[in-house]
Order: sequence, then structure tokens, then C-alpha cells
Amino acid sequence: VQLQASGGGLVQAGESLRLSCAASGRTASTDAVGWFRQVPGKEREFLAWVSWNDGSAYYADSVKGRFTVSRDNAKNTVYLQMNSLKPEDTAVYYCAVRLRSVYAYWGQGTQVTVSS
Repeated sequence: VQLQASGGGLVQAGESLRLSCAASGRTASTDAVGWFRQVPGKEREFLAWVSWNDGSAYYADSVKGRFTVSRDNAKNTVYLQMNSLKPEDTAVYYCAVRLRSVYAYWGQGTQVTVSS
């Protein structure tokens, strides 16, 4: 499985961005796709996952109400809509495919920078 994350960029506080994660390869055994972020020197932070089968989602408290994860099975793509962005949301954002409860495949990351 290969993942390509895109959509990052530089925005001002309060603005929105939508990240995309395009998956290719053998995705039939995928049960969910998750989004994470990482700031240099800090541990990777879980943000959300979306079920590949039924579209159900789960969010970390830090982003609940501001971020929305969704998927388009026909396009093998997962999205992360990020609203009301804050400077502390600045990080490299990663998507990952979850197989049998393990995040086994990771994308290369996309940089999100939020200026105050």
C-alpha cells in the first residue's frame, strides 16, 4: 500500500485547509485510515480515523469539533477537513492505513503551518 498525503500549506489562524490522502496498492484489507501529526522534537499525535467500510469516525479530543475526517471509496482517498486552525496546529500531518488494529503503512507527510 502506498499513501500520498497532500493539501498542506501556509494559512492564517482561523482559516481552513483540507488534506487528502490517496491510497494505492492492496487496500482490500484496510479497516481504517488514520490521521496523525508531529512537531519536531515531540511524539506523533493521533488525530482521527475513519472506517473504510462504513465511514464511522473517531476523533482525539484536541481536534473534535474542528476537524472532520471522511473517505471516498471510489477514489481510494481519505480527507481531513481542518477548520478554525490555530498556530498550535502547525505540524507535519501524516495519514496511515490501519490493518487489524495496527497502523501498518504511512504516507510521507504534508506540512501545515498556521500563522498568528
